[in-house]
Amino acid sequence: MTVEEFFSGQAKSRQIFEVVRSAVEAIGPAELRVQKSQISFRRRRPFAWLWMPGQYLGGKTAPLVLSIAFRNRTASPRWKEVVEPLPGRFMHHLELHSPSDIDKEVCTWLQEAWLAATETDR
Repeated sequence: MTVEEFFSGQAKSRQIFEVVRSAVEAIGPAELRVQKSQISFRRRRPFAWLWMPGQYLGGKTAPLVLSIAFRNRTASPRWKEVVEPLPGRFMHHLELHSPSDIDKEVCTWLQEAWLAATETDR
């Protein structure tokens, strides 16, 4: 699947995605993987995912959600949800409503996740 196919008919989601992609590219090289349900950025392992909650949830949803993996819970009222699917792996979910949501704080989180994505597991 291509980026174009993933965002077919979802112009606002695509616009936000392009800002996230630019933020990741400014940090350094990362592989982009497009799947039916999500787009991921990875180095040695995945570190950030983008998905459209409207595909799965009814009602009014954010155009896009950015999910970032950390080894620890990162405190911020901006996170919609933080879950620990595996011991020592915390998934942080951030609703993105507009390109301006990708600010300095989000870029810092992406950089931290990007750096950690090449570390060997403990």
